[in-house]
Amino acid sequence: MTSDIKIPAFEATPIDTISNIAATARESYQSHKTKDIEWRLVQLRKLYWGLTDYSEKFQAALKKDLNKPFHDAMLTEIHHSVQDLNMTLKMLKTWAKDDKSIEYNWAFTPLNPRIRKEPLGAVLIIGPYNFPLMLNVAPLIGAISAGCTAVIKPSESAPATAMVMKEMVEKYLDPTSFFVVNGAVPETTALLNEKWDKIFYTGSAAVARIIAKKAAETLTPVVLELGGRNPSFVSKSTDLALAARRLLWGKTINAGQVCLSQNYVLVQKDVVEDFIKYLNATYKEFYPKGAKASSDYARIINERQFDRIKKMIDSTNGKIVLGGESDRSELYISPTIVLVDSADDPMMTEESFGPAWSIMPYDTLEDAIKIMHKVDPTPLALTTFGNKVENETVLNQVTSGGATINDAWMHGAIATIPFGGVGESGTGSYHGRASYDCFTHRRTVVEVPGWMDKLLRVRYAPFSAPDFKRQIWMTSTKPDFDRDGKPISGVSYWLWLVFGLGGPSVKGALLRWIVLLASSYAAFFQYRKYL
Repeated sequence: MTSDIKIPAFEATPIDTISNIAATARESYQSHKTKDIEWRLVQLRKLYWGLTDYSEKFQAALKKDLNKPFHDAMLTEIHHSVQDLNMTLKMLKTWAKDDKSIEYNWAFTPLNPRIRKEPLGAVLIIGPYNFPLMLNVAPLIGAISAGCTAVIKPSESAPATAMVMKEMVEKYLDPTSFFVVNGAVPETTALLNEKWDKIFYTGSAAVARIIAKKAAETLTPVVLELGGRNPSFVSKSTDLALAARRLLWGKTINAGQVCLSQNYVLVQKDVVEDFIKYLNATYKEFYPKGAKASSDYARIINERQFDRIKKMIDSTNGKIVLGGESDRSELYISPTIVLVDSADDPMMTEESFGPAWSIMPYDTLEDAIKIMHKVDPTPLALTTFGNKVENETVLNQVTSGGATINDAWMHGAIATIPFGGVGESGTGSYHGRASYDCFTHRRTVVEVPGWMDKLLRVRYAPFSAPDFKRQIWMTSTKPDFDRDGKPISGVSYWLWLVFGLGGPSVKGALLRWIVLLASSYAAFFQYRKYL
């Protein structure tokens, strides 16, 4: 289908042009054209057609970079991005409206408090190699929808996809607002030397620390989408056949190069042997002739990552219970499962980010939770296959960026709900509305009527005790709890809350009614002026 498509050879962006690219992005933002909602919608629509028209070329590029099957490329990269894009196109005008649904004291009603949504400015997006299209396009959708200009730095480890992305962006999007810079460490360093209004990075924790440190020099906010040693929980209550099928899928798609996939599975001792049997049976079902011969199985991105994963497998003290085969010449590592007996085993202490994972037996739920806390207290993903009580206990006691019950990382497969890490697995979230919010500044705005000056007398010199008391009455609230911190309930409390407007005293309530009626009266006549 795409074998005859030619992908241009990888070419780094000249370093001496990067400063000008960043300056152009800043100037474009400062022109204020990106603040127009209709302009943003046009750019998003053009991005839709870019993804549509370049879909086969992206499939070919992903096949070249990762041996990613064409259907996987369409489902997890192109279609996933289009779903996110379509939701944004549908909802952007609603998201961009001033937010008036905010909480404030009754006394400030005449000020019409609201939250105005404004773009942050020129942003930098640094993407990874594992989903080199989707994980660049998703934050780009957020940047465009919020009204930012953006420079994308794709991973040089997926060079074919990076070149096709550059071609698509330059052909379809505004040439003074959106750019792709290709290259490796020198080009990334040059980009980080520029001033940005936000940096969005997806990748390893080691590089994230470098980026965060550099960003801190200019107080630039960052979003860090990282990974973690993600746990999965299996108990005697688990449907073992179903869990085996779903977890094996989660660790074989994209050859396990998925930041959300499980790094290890805690399995109750009584069912370990049965669980392993189901895993082997599922493997034979997925790959009757073996994964190496299957067109449905991808490859490791490069030799460096191959060697890293292979070293984990070779250095384990555990027992390989599935797979273990590899071929460096093809960057092939088979789906590999290792039975370990210690949380200190290399298969447990390092993030595999590949098709290798471990099984560690446990006795009780409490033991399993202790192991999770020890291995990685803030993983990116958590999956649990227990009964209702077990699942709820795991969710309550184990922190993670996101979680899926009874499946492998499906919370990350929904293109329009927030996705992000916590602690060591990252900061910030995106996808859908969260992508828009990620690149948006919520600017508080109030408008103070001239007639309110008498009510604001308290702030002016000389100090007036009566005005001070009135202000305190107007802005105080009677507590709905007693001195022991227990909530107060009863008919009298609710009657006072409604008819006394929450005031601490009769006089305070009366003043609140006066302010409320005066505000309503003023608003009514203001409204009549426009009729």
